[in-house]
Amino acid sequence: MIRLAIIGTNWITDQFVEAALKTGEYQLSAVYSRSLESAEQFAEKYASPVLFDDLDLMATSPLFDVVYIASPNVLHCPQAMQMMKAGKHVIVEKPMASNLTMAKQMFKVAEESNVLLFEAFMSAHIPNFKRLKDELSSIGQIRKGFITYCQYSSRYPKYLAGENPNTFNPEFANGSIMDIGFYCLSSAIELFGEPKSVKATAQLLDSGVDGSGSVVLEYDGFEVVLQHSKTSDSYLPSEIQGEEGVLLMEMISTAKKLTKFTRGSDIGIDLSVKQEPNPMYYEALEFASQFKQQSMNSSCTQRSLIVAKLLEEIRRQTGVVFPTDKNNFAKKK
Repeated sequence: MIRLAIIGTNWITDQFVEAALKTGEYQLSAVYSRSLESAEQFAEKYASPVLFDDLDLMATSPLFDVVYIASPNVLHCPQAMQMMKAGKHVIVEKPMASNLTMAKQMFKVAEESNVLLFEAFMSAHIPNFKRLKDELSSIGQIRKGFITYCQYSSRYPKYLAGENPNTFNPEFANGSIMDIGFYCLSSAIELFGEPKSVKATAQLLDSGVDGSGSVVLEYDGFEVVLQHSKTSDSYLPSEIQGEEGVLLMEMISTAKKLTKFTRGSDIGIDLSVKQEPNPMYYEALEFASQFKQQSMNSSCTQRSLIVAKLLEEIRRQTGVVFPTDKNNFAKKK
């Protein structure tokens, strides 16, 4: 049984804990929050985990093996480094770091500390997404991809009212491409690998982050267009076009439904498989497998580093700079 600790007590942490417990591979052993009251409220749902409001004290605790980090993006790297140096394995929410330099440092510390580091990109481990990847060869030569995730943020009205919530604040290494745009980019890298080139545009908010944007990834013989937004909704599916057919994925982040159209036919074939309702179930299983083997999946590590590299380049092109990476690149002129 994997003894799990968590940093952060928000909705995504709750969803991950529920998923992890359902696998039967984990027990919740510790909860950290800056507010002990918040930790207590979160822990009421679960079986008496130990509560912390001091990260230094938590890092030295012998009561857990793995920590799941779901704090603001800007805290992912320092908190993960602290835990890994203390001998703890780490599952860190996406994006794992604010920039490529930090991501590389995190994997270096993981190796030096002989612990596992796992970026929680759930889509890649969901059965329908895996089926999508398997079906790519069935539609012939790939010619175009369109991957989209646009969702009006529940925090956008607060931003419009003059507040500056974390999700639109560069101090927290946030914005559209770092949030829901991450699913589009990571999905493309999982399906097709590293592109030859990347071209990005974005609509910046006054706060300095992107509210929405588009990215074109160039591959040999085809391109993949990414569209992401936290200031508008879209109901379009993602689409992979081949010379012999088309694959449609409804909701790329959770791989809700997969449909295939063969060239010359307007009748779609539902290729979806039965899935757990909580999409984080599958990433929890994947980490449990790596934990048992005490070995990181090299393809996951490679994807994380490619995505970190491209996120930084996309922000360089669109002029989104965080305090943590001002020395890495200058704003686009």
